[in-house]
Amino acid sequence: MRPLFPATMRLACGMLGAVALTAALATTSLAAESLRVAKVVPFAWSFTPLDIGIETGIFAKHGLDIEVSASSGDAKLQQLLVSDSIDIGIGSGPGMAFSAKGVPAKAVAAMFGLPRNMAAMVGYDSDVKTVDDLKGKKLGVTTVGSLTAWVGQRINEKKGWDGNGIEVVPIGGMPPARAAIKTHQIDGYIGALEFGYALEEAKEWRVITTATPFVDHFITHVIFARDELIAQRPQAVRAFLEAWFDTIAFMKNNKDKSVEISAKVIGVSPAVAARVYDEQMDYFSTDGTFDPQAVVVLKQSYIEMGLLKEIPDDKTLFTTQFVPVKTGM
Repeated sequence: MRPLFPATMRLACGMLGAVALTAALATTSLAAESLRVAKVVPFAWSFTPLDIGIETGIFAKHGLDIEVSASSGDAKLQQLLVSDSIDIGIGSGPGMAFSAKGVPAKAVAAMFGLPRNMAAMVGYDSDVKTVDDLKGKKLGVTTVGSLTAWVGQRINEKKGWDGNGIEVVPIGGMPPARAAIKTHQIDGYIGALEFGYALEEAKEWRVITTATPFVDHFITHVIFARDELIAQRPQAVRAFLEAWFDTIAFMKNNKDKSVEISAKVIGVSPAVAARVYDEQMDYFSTDGTFDPQAVVVLKQSYIEMGLLKEIPDDKTLFTTQFVPVKTGM
């Protein structure tokens, strides 16, 4: 009785099966690593590298599948890290103080230097015209102990307004701030510069000053990772940072595409996004290194904001095992 298939066909089938098995194993080994990543707020231009890196395929190139979300301030972001709702958080330098309070996460890279992206803004019809006019005014901030709150305190300190300077009022994000300014519950807001420009364009708000004249050294934003992720999946942390800083390199060389994507993500005009790109792009870190002078200022800010009573050790706040980041761009 003849075999059902000729020997050559059986050999071919066997080869095809081996190829299919190899392909399946390769697919499994190359399966994208999932990471849950949250921005500290949804509306800041300085966090759009995440979106740009995803849309241009840079994170996928590094084998990552990113689930993006956003919180409403530093305290909320840290709560997400505590509850294991996210793996990585993109937040503020002042937010590092929460690690000293027991949050099971650390900064793994510095990502933005001086706070060029932060500004004090007021209603368009306000009588406030200069920084000096901010004395005694109520300015909304995201939360207690946030970067925005620290900026208000820093202006007070630099201007010598002891006890009768800017009063910071925790109010959350942009929607409640806009409503509160319209009803004159607060006089202004400290927040993302790009939205000051966007609302200035709409003749609703006016930008009075950025934060940079009041800060000499600083790390405005950092990338956090949960301690468990650092310990158990360090390759995922490394891949995320490589993708992030590859995105920064891409943005520096591709203004038009970066402006197009970022304008869409945060809902501003291309003109505003281009203006912000020109003013902020150079403040992004290119390798995640923690500047020692900036770390000293950060630690002092924790005392000034009442977040901590003692200066913490570096190892409590951040790890340098992943920096400087070498990128492939």
